[in-house]
Amino acid sequence: MSAFTRFTPLIQSLPSTIPFVGPEAIERQRGRAIAARIGANESGFGPAESVVQAMREAATGTWKYADPENHDLKQALATRLGVSAANIAIGEGIDGLLGQIVRLVIEPGMPVVTSFGAYPTFNYHVVGHGGRLVTVPYVGDREDLDGLLAAVKKENAPLVYFANPDNPMGSWWGAERIVEFAKALPETTLFILDEAYCETAPAEALPATDAFIDMPNVVRTRTFSKAYGLAGSRVGYVITTPGTAQAFDKIRNHFGMNRIGVAAAVAALADQDYLATVTARIAGSRERIAEIAGHNGLSPLVSATNFVAIDCGRDAVYARAIVDTLMSDHGIFIRMPGVAPLNRCIRVSTGPQAEMVLLEAALPNVMAKLAGGQ
Repeated sequence: MSAFTRFTPLIQSLPSTIPFVGPEAIERQRGRAIAARIGANESGFGPAESVVQAMREAATGTWKYADPENHDLKQALATRLGVSAANIAIGEGIDGLLGQIVRLVIEPGMPVVTSFGAYPTFNYHVVGHGGRLVTVPYVGDREDLDGLLAAVKKENAPLVYFANPDNPMGSWWGAERIVEFAKALPETTLFILDEAYCETAPAEALPATDAFIDMPNVVRTRTFSKAYGLAGSRVGYVITTPGTAQAFDKIRNHFGMNRIGVAAAVAALADQDYLATVTARIAGSRERIAEIAGHNGLSPLVSATNFVAIDCGRDAVYARAIVDTLMSDHGIFIRMPGVAPLNRCIRVSTGPQAEMVLLEAALPNVMAKLAGGQ
């Protein structure tokens, strides 16, 4: 297969890859429709009706570009968070923002510290910009803050990534420990604190909004993709100091935001009653998933996210067999962590009652089938 011959040496050296195989691709590969989409940490509960109405109204204006300054969304976020609009940068979901952050900081060969098995899209961006990944194993199914700090200092790393609550394990650290970690970092190390799951986390896991407001080397990334139910709209944001936030204007795609999605995000912020309702539903679904796992001899881990990691008690081959059989036999889409020892687990996203009913009915059959195949 021919390709253009003057791509950069870095691009020529990289594999063509997609960090996640989407459920649509799985449907195409298997020729089977997904009955329960509980693998991508989306919100099957969907957005508020007020948000859907705002999207309908915005759709008639979709011939217009979105405001390149993202003024209305910044103001709405500033009001909700109690910060200045200057503290906020907007981007196409956290994934897009991570790519911009790496581009702002990393040149080829530079070390970047992260946890081994943490969010693979971050790694994808690091490698894509020529960075060198330095990974630290989890300890007790939780990211190792002491290990991350030691690696930063050893490597003199300009960038470190840490998610709290964590994906893929759902574990978390308390706010005081996060602040302590941030303050122990060199000022020359940019700390990405990924808070994609902040709305589903216990209050004690979230540092105060102003905890890092005077620390230009800390960026907190957040999204409307999880609890707000807007994964397909691709709206995320950064909270940081005004100077660091302004740096995004040097490289971001100024017309990259989806006008309908931005309207949805503004409406979602205004409907906090719905957010309270949906986070309660997520918590209830986490409990249901844990019960289903326990009834099938599996061990659910305590989670602060919109998914539950479930220890299958064996190895990655066994966990993969559960994932594959749920899909092939029952059309139930779930995922699993990508590296040992985390990949002894499967990961099930929360979802509506109908999807939980399907999981509850299917999992005993899967477990019995795998036991019979031994």
